[in-house]
Amino acid sequence: MQDTPPSVPDFTQWPSFPFEGDLHVKQLDEPVPVEPPRRGEGNRECTACNASDEAYIWVGERWRVRAMDRPTGLPMVLILESRSHLDLGDLPNLLAAELGVMTVRLERAIRSLDGVARVHVNRWGDGSAHLHMWFLARPYGRLQLRGTFLSLWDSILPPISEAQWRENLAMVAAWLAEFGGRPLAEPPRIQWQAPSSLTAAPTGAATEEPEEETASVIEAADEIPEAEAAEEPSPDAQEQPAAPEQAGSPERARTPQQVGHSEQAGTPQQPEAPQQAAAPQ
Repeated sequence: MQDTPPSVPDFTQWPSFPFEGDLHVKQLDEPVPVEPPRRGEGNRECTACNASDEAYIWVGERWRVRAMDRPTGLPMVLILESRSHLDLGDLPNLLAAELGVMTVRLERAIRSLDGVARVHVNRWGDGSAHLHMWFLARPYGRLQLRGTFLSLWDSILPPISEAQWRENLAMVAAWLAEFGGRPLAEPPRIQWQAPSSLTAAPTGAATEEPEEETASVIEAADEIPEAEAAEEPSPDAQEQPAAPEQAGSPERARTPQQVGHSEQAGTPQQPEAPQQAAAPQ
């Protein structure tokens, strides 16, 4: 007899649940005997190790911080990575202690931005073996976004403006640089040029540009386990051009380089006393 899927859980009735209507629970697949290697395991290359510092908004001697490749629905989404190819449970004591310090610093930097009420810190690690911690900013006053579904809302909400996003990145990078390291994100340039004409362009002359798909935390390549084996492509499929990489992949994150900044000298300050994290709602 086939197992009957369980009923829809109670959290679908929470105010923070993003969906409504008829929902059905998927049938659970049978467990695999051996889990496939993640990125950075076995013979698979590690995208974090291969990424240059220019792909990040702030870099230090032992840690780097990167962003998505474009604005998302939340005020800020950042990823903290170790320079060394280590997973969370592999960190030596000194790096483990410094991870707590970096977590507190980055949380404070993001929470200092205008319009941010809380910062959710998450670690999944099913897609990549290189340690990466997610920092998601919850907008102030948006009580419906509280709790565990914030990463889902990030791909549902309309993205913030690119100018505000770049300004937020620069502020976080500068905040971290106060403790050392090198900021690589700069604020947007001021559009000081006067318009060539004050007359609005005719409606017919305007061409609509296709809307870009919003980047998403839950679609990030670091968090999506790949299939164990891909089907052999047909001869016709091989002639087709390759599809672009997924827009939400953090590996493709690129931010403007900070011009004229040099790495600050000195060692990081004495680690602060770790703060007790609040229990998730």
